[in-house]
Amino acid sequence: MGLYIETHIRADLDGLWAHTQDPARHQRWDLRFTEIAYLPRGEGEPQRFRCATRVLPFLTVSGTGVAAGEEERSDGTRTSALRFSSPHPLSLIAEASGYWRYVPEAHGVRFLTGYDYRPRWGALGAAADRVLFRPLVGWATAWSFDRLRLWLERGITPERALLNWLAELAVRALVLTLCLIGFGLQSLLRPFGPLADAMAYLCPLLLVVALSLALFKAPLACTPAARRCLRAPVVRTRTPCLLRTLEENG
Repeated sequence: MGLYIETHIRADLDGLWAHTQDPARHQRWDLRFTEIAYLPRGEGEPQRFRCATRVLPFLTVSGTGVAAGEEERSDGTRTSALRFSSPHPLSLIAEASGYWRYVPEAHGVRFLTGYDYRPRWGALGAAADRVLFRPLVGWATAWSFDRLRLWLERGITPERALLNWLAELAVRALVLTLCLIGFGLQSLLRPFGPLADAMAYLCPLLLVVALSLALFKAPLACTPAARRCLRAPVVRTRTPCLLRTLEENG
């Protein structure tokens, strides 16, 4: 698969399964989607769904797909898989497929995903995907996984987690701006007379420390962060048979 994201969540398997398989809860924590809904299906038919992403306040890109899940496996793990396509001309993703895997461990569940997609718009779309869109999708997936972790582990709702992230981002931006302004005001230290030399040394040092904290300090424990997730498998993983079955039947 083209993209891989993994996290460890200290929660029970049934709870994690419910928060990821129920569309109403899924759309709350997954930054990639604004709306997820199951479509009616007949007896014996696979579960179809519709999902949409609001790109702009007045523009929503949507598509449909089919999903399947294995709730019980002999090794205790669970897997769900999906195929998705969007006919919308403004959707860079033409077709996509992926899976979620749930691996119970001693202190929670190892939750991972692997997925890939085919971009549209020809060579231009492929270039835009490689340079910008694919890294952005990978970041959004990892950030969403950590937001889900905070919900299950600490009871921080997805809405609260988003506000925490925006607030921390605003504080970092403010500190960064003040630091950059401060570096340009060194000439104002001259009126301080005998203290000017000491302040001329200390102020830049303090500004550098503040600037480093704004740029590199680890996010707060209550703030979701993509950096907490693995972006490559520790050991080689295989595409689940369930996903191959969906692709062959599609």
